[in-house]
Amino acid sequence: MQKNHTKNLSLLLLATLFISTSGVLGKYIAMPAEAIIFFRALFAATIIYVFCRVKKVNLSIHSKKDKISFLISGFFMGAHWVTYFYALKLSNVAIGMLSMFTFPVMTALLEPFFSKQKLSLVHVFLALLVLVGIYFLVPDFSIKNDEVKGILFGVFSALCYSLRNLITKKSVTNYNSSAIMLYQLIIVSVLLIPVLFFSDISNFQSQLPLLILIALLTTAIGHTMLVNSLQYFSVSTASIIGSIQPIFGIIIAYIFVNEVPNKNTFIGGSLILLTVVIESIRSKK
Repeated sequence: MQKNHTKNLSLLLLATLFISTSGVLGKYIAMPAEAIIFFRALFAATIIYVFCRVKKVNLSIHSKKDKISFLISGFFMGAHWVTYFYALKLSNVAIGMLSMFTFPVMTALLEPFFSKQKLSLVHVFLALLVLVGIYFLVPDFSIKNDEVKGILFGVFSALCYSLRNLITKKSVTNYNSSAIMLYQLIIVSVLLIPVLFFSDISNFQSQLPLLILIALLTTAIGHTMLVNSLQYFSVSTASIIGSIQPIFGIIIAYIFVNEVPNKNTFIGGSLILLTVVIESIRSKK
């Protein structure tokens, strides 16, 4: 039993590490953010479709209501990815990832609007703590400052991610997780088709290896492993472990591109991650 637990925990940590590569890849793929997301979604959808066919996953959609739900959740996922990558390109991997990691507390604040759960004063406190953390991330409160713009994009990305997760949650009991991911990736790809006509993708060929890497490693493998780990861990436990994702991202950025976070990033990041851990432990209890 202990051996199986260690194995499952190791696989969950590995999944988190794979997903964490989105920070460095998102910032340093030399293409516009929306173009990166289009090819990421298109390639990942292809990979997951092949996986679903091999595993004989049922890909039929049961009702028109579900189609609308997938359309809306796919839109928010696309908006989340695009704005997150803008956050990475305008600031750095540390600030981009940490500002986006306000989403767990946002989810807690928004959940009462999607369910019968009442708003908790603890959630309000944690939301304020997140704002203090963001304050430390901001070097200068000027809209002309690229890092401020990066943080704003990161926080908006977190909001979109929260909405996507809350909408998706209603479908997980009726659909295979890989199928849900496939539907959303197809919607993101379709919505971003105009990218082919309006964005500069002249260097597509030179960036192709990195695009395939982010589609395969970060999106298809990382997220599939994460979904699979939920067979062995509660969502709360997975969230606690997943809260180290920004730390993985910062370490990866330091190793591969020598991006060193400053003192304020450590302080602000610690406060944001503290709220994630507190909420995860509190909800588990």
